[in-house]
Amino acid sequence: MAKVESLSRLIADLARSLQAEDSSGETMDLAVTLAVEIVDGAEHAGISLVHRGRIIETPAYTSDAALRADRIQQDLGDGPCLLAIRDEETVSCPDLATEPRWGDWGARTAAETGLGSMLCFRMFTQKERLGALSLYATRPHAFTGADVESGLSFAAHTAIAIAVARQDEHMEIALDSRSLIGQATGIVMDRYDIDAVRAFAVLKRISQQSNVRLHEVAVELIRTRHLPAE
Repeated sequence: MAKVESLSRLIADLARSLQAEDSSGETMDLAVTLAVEIVDGAEHAGISLVHRGRIIETPAYTSDAALRADRIQQDLGDGPCLLAIRDEETVSCPDLATEPRWGDWGARTAAETGLGSMLCFRMFTQKERLGALSLYATRPHAFTGADVESGLSFAAHTAIAIAVARQDEHMEIALDSRSLIGQATGIVMDRYDIDAVRAFAVLKRISQQSNVRLHEVAVELIRTRHLPAE
């Protein structure tokens, strides 16, 4: 019981460390490092992110082997990460060299990376499926039931930390865009002696006619102090 309580306390402490990071990228970099420390059998780790249900990138990994294992899945369009994201919260591959699922993924991964076994955990919140946390070991049958439990808990905390970091980033981008548009609106107001509503309408019309995002029009106006037509 003491060991379980100690592990729970450790995971909680690590979760707080993840949420203290400033960006989603830093959060993921820290997460893969901590995953190897907290799951006894893990030697390597990687995080795969999805877009519209498909894996498109592995932005965080602890080794070239972990990155290569994920990229082989991306090349084949199938593998344990996709299964975890689509259908199963946890996928275990005890022996990659003899793994019969997903065509030649297992044997190819073992041959090209030297990895022997894998655990893959879905990362999700109530609103979305973010991707998967993959843990690897060089020897087959390296992971225990306790590793699965600690990995599940850590993946859940990691998903929440990434989601919060992304939300903060989107908010910062939105605030920055509004600030830029406000500055550009002020320039147009001053230049043409018009009110804010009309000045914003000018920027919006330029955006629509040039098929350029409004905040990009604002950035260019602030930089050059001239509207595109001038």
